[in-house]
Amino acid sequence: MSEHQNQFPLSKNKHVKGTRHLAREKVLQVLAAASEGEISLDDVFPHVFYRVFTFDTDNQTEAGGRILKPDEVTELEADVPIEWAKEDLDYAITVIQAHRNNRDQSRELIERHVKNWNVERIAMLDRVLIQLAVAELTACSDIPVKVTINEVIELAKRYSTDKSGTFINGILDAIVVELNEAGKIKKSGRGLQE
Repeated sequence: MSEHQNQFPLSKNKHVKGTRHLAREKVLQVLAAASEGEISLDDVFPHVFYRVFTFDTDNQTEAGGRILKPDEVTELEADVPIEWAKEDLDYAITVIQAHRNNRDQSRELIERHVKNWNVERIAMLDRVLIQLAVAELTACSDIPVKVTINEVIELAKRYSTDKSGTFINGILDAIVVELNEAGKIKKSGRGLQE
């Protein structure tokens, strides 16, 4: 048993089964952690999805440095491993890559649909949630538009302000219209085509 394993008593007794909902929540955490540009998406991803932590600052991995301290990991129950299905990991990687590839366009899209607001005044988490939704809407042809919007609103209710859900819903409604008109939302499969 390694010296760090003793600091993670929960992982000896249980694990968490990954779901699409949990993958979406973890994508939110990855995007939020990397939103300020101090930590790259590639460094955050293994910490959030695979619970890979580097505690020895003298022996940092090539992929990145220490993000959380051991006591923070324990407090967040981040030592409980998540068993991911391939499709949920594929979903997460697809959304993160879509976000990375279209970050500037996503920001411009948000700016066009935020009436009487400076984008910088919008809560950081609300911006990240809208960007997550835009990435999912444009990159995931198998997820209905309504599911994306409902899931993002639920995350907003859980992680952001009381009014975030309503605010995000209004912005996303306008964004969906623009994306549909531009042919950027392509849904395929039974019940997904409008």
